[in-house]
Amino acid sequence: MTKHSYIELGVAVLKAESEAISALIERLDQSFHQACDMILGCEGRIVVTGMGKSGHISNKIAATLASTGTPAFFMHPGEASHGDLGMITADDLVIALSNSGETSEITLLLPLLKRLGIPLIALTGKPHSTIARAADINLDVSVSKEACPLGLAPTSSTTASLAMGDALAVAILEARGFTEEDFALSHPGGNLGRRLLLRVSDIMHTGDAIPLVPIDTTLKQTLLEMSSKSLGMAGVIDPLNRRLVGIYTDGDLRRTFEKMPDINSAQVKDFMTSNPVTIEAERIASEALKLMHDHKISALMVIDQAGMVEGALNMQDLLRAGVV
Repeated sequence: MTKHSYIELGVAVLKAESEAISALIERLDQSFHQACDMILGCEGRIVVTGMGKSGHISNKIAATLASTGTPAFFMHPGEASHGDLGMITADDLVIALSNSGETSEITLLLPLLKRLGIPLIALTGKPHSTIARAADINLDVSVSKEACPLGLAPTSSTTASLAMGDALAVAILEARGFTEEDFALSHPGGNLGRRLLLRVSDIMHTGDAIPLVPIDTTLKQTLLEMSSKSLGMAGVIDPLNRRLVGIYTDGDLRRTFEKMPDINSAQVKDFMTSNPVTIEAERIASEALKLMHDHKISALMVIDQAGMVEGALNMQDLLRAGVV
């Protein structure tokens, strides 16, 4: 097989699957609206089930729902009839995936779900199938053909089911008013969680670790303070109230020595940057990163609303915290 043939086959698969998703748009009707309302009104959890490849898609749909504010989990239909049905409570709702609508492991559960009064939403490829007819709501995810040239391997059908699951999850996310902060609470261990949850106060240097000098300090004393604290800067403060009046950085140091001052007598106030860029402690750490990028700086002083110094941080702190 030539490289060109591989590409042609790949294109054919992508076209078949994109056509399967596009066809869903025309079939999105009041049933979808009712399904969203039912899920949103569920006081328990969403139990998603499916067998084989549909089971893998079910697992992903459950994970997407859970991470976007709708408590959900996957239940293997084969295990359900051997005890796992005990996972389901009277307040829960079941979403069942079956392209044929006749998956035996799921049809076996239908009388039990009905007896327990558990609402059922089905995603099937056969609207007149056993599972579709037993469901309170059936969403038609049928496809005209599988992307597999043999028409056997679940390809377009699983893609259509996955897309419908995403449509449900995102529609419900919007209805819930789910925010970035809510999303981060479900993902505290990932980069996204760190970026959205970590605050400046969590990583800033405080107390004696803050490089600070009074406004009448000499350049020599300022350089010693910068060197001892290793943040590449020193905040310049009014000694009477600790209010920040300026900042002296490694960049200021290079510009200072172009003028060749006497560092033993020259004062930092004559070479500092007045009105420096600052940030408040309760701000998200990723905002500190954006400020540094926007202003082409590598360190920030942290102040309160009165302009008093509370902390300091630099790019290395953000790197260590995983914000960058």
